[in-house]
Amino acid sequence: MALYRFRITFEDYDDVVREIDVKSNQTFEDLHRAIHQSTGYNSEYPSSFYISNDQWTKGEEITYLPNQKRIDRGVALMNKVKLLSYIDDPHQKFYYTFNFDRPFDFHVELMKIILDDTPGVTYPAVIKSTGEAPKQFGNVLNVPIAAPEGDDFDFLNEMAIGEEDAEDFSEISETVEDDDAVAKVDDEEEDEFGAEFQDDEGFEDDSKAHGDDY
Repeated sequence: MALYRFRITFEDYDDVVREIDVKSNQTFEDLHRAIHQSTGYNSEYPSSFYISNDQWTKGEEITYLPNQKRIDRGVALMNKVKLLSYIDDPHQKFYYTFNFDRPFDFHVELMKIILDDTPGVTYPAVIKSTGEAPKQFGNVLNVPIAAPEGDDFDFLNEMAIGEEDAEDFSEISETVEDDDAVAKVDDEEEDEFGAEFQDDEGFEDDSKAHGDDY
């Protein structure tokens, strides 16, 4: 059985390259799964191959997990179409889009046709892997959520306190308690000073001397 050797590159990452051997009677779904065996991605997302020319212009579509629009259009399904049905050129090209919601685009080019498969090898087979594929869903950013006005604000604020915030809150509480303690000591010292001041000036004695006149 003849083998097709495809060279697969990300459209936006030229340094990431895979070469995969596939039997000519295997399907586009087999190639789809082999690509993501090589990238480490979960392959269970709607995707499509497009018959392409040398300028990577999209032509006829062959799809996987189609939405209703593609079903209504009667787009061919990957698991129903063998690769040999669309190989008309020794350098046949396919434009391939993986996961329409958060897509990666690939260029898939036939490099050569090998007349005999290698005994004992399971196909499709990844024969060359260069570069690390980007993360499947990229870097997810933590976007802050605006707090609502009113009574719900304090409740959500309390619910949002994490371990680090709790530590900071604890430090603030300790600082407030320390300030209260210092203030208490200052008040006691002030009262004591006031009593001593009254004795020194004789206010207490005058009050006693005049009796009910004051």
